Amino acid sequence: MKIAVLHGPGDLRLEQQPDPGDPGPNEILVRTIVTAFKIGTDRGNYEGAEQVPGAPDYPRWVGDSNLGTVTAVGCHVRGLKPGDRIVSRMHHQSHYRAQVSPSMVKVPPDVHPEDAVFAHLYSLSAHCYHKALFRAGETVAVVGLGTLGLGAVAVGPLFGARVVAIGNSDLRLEAAARMGAHAGMRADDSDLAAKLDAFSAGRGIDLVILTANPWPAYRTAVEIVRTNGRVAIVSLLGRGEEALDFNPLSMQYFYNKGVSLIAISGTDPNPYPTEHDRPDASRHCGHMLSLMAEGKLEPKRLVTHRLPPTRLAEAYEMALRRDKSMINVVFDWRDA
Repeated sequence: MKIAVLHGPGDLRLEQQPDPGDPGPNEILVRTIVTAFKIGTDRGNYEGAEQVPGAPDYPRWVGDSNLGTVTAVGCHVRGLKPGDRIVSRMHHQSHYRAQVSPSMVKVPPDVHPEDAVFAHLYSLSAHCYHKALFRAGETVAVVGLGTLGLGAVAVGPLFGARVVAIGNSDLRLEAAARMGAHAGMRADDSDLAAKLDAFSAGRGIDLVILTANPWPAYRTAVEIVRTNGRVAIVSLLGRGEEALDFNPLSMQYFYNKGVSLIAISGTDPNPYPTEHDRPDASRHCGHMLSLMAEGKLEPKRLVTHRLPPTRLAEAYEMALRRDKSMINVVFDWRDA
């Protein structure tokens, strides 16, 4: 099989490795159709930014959005059979054998591969709303318009949000409009505060979803959120950035405004908890897939690059250059 392996900063190789073999009793064998590029996170790994806690050392596999076809199942596997398509958190690779897990979610037959492969990423975008206790009718600003940010833009109106996209690229703002943003504004607009006030009819921004890593994006988030508002942080703040020139928890931005900063990780908050509460990747991913099946959520509309695996390193280099023309990128493994 072929697999992408990162041996060190800037050293990404597509390697030939032994085929995975037959599945064990609780395992499945999968042939990859397409994988998706999580541009911001994967770029940070590629450029050698500080290691995320829990990430493996070099050499390591890359990628975590894989859509494939089940080709064989172990004798104890239930609910999956050869021919089923599943979306998983597996890596950029042509085949894999793995234990069945909740992150392996069966894809409805009428969902396009270039939509389904983004289901887990869009589940994380949706989690920004769940974890921040979003309520229908609130005004939401999405700061950072990469894959996760555009996902947050897309699911927001489906949840009942009035969404404004905030970015530093006109191309990304146009993409946000195509995905349902009610408005789009540049982060460097000198009239940003006044425009947001008009957009929210004077109420202010109830929830800011922050998907960008740079500290200036964080500063924008805490500046624009209303008093007693919330900032949902799904980015890896400061990763690969220069030292701060301001206090991120200053009284001006944090204490005086009574802002809630929310880390988008772990389980959904539940006012009526049970002993069964846990991260439910299968349920959230399944919800995204159902919206895709209904034609309400279409990540494929933003696919700008369709590449073979032999061009993986080229895509990573483009991301390293901060190429704004890259929005949704997929790698087609069917001929690998």
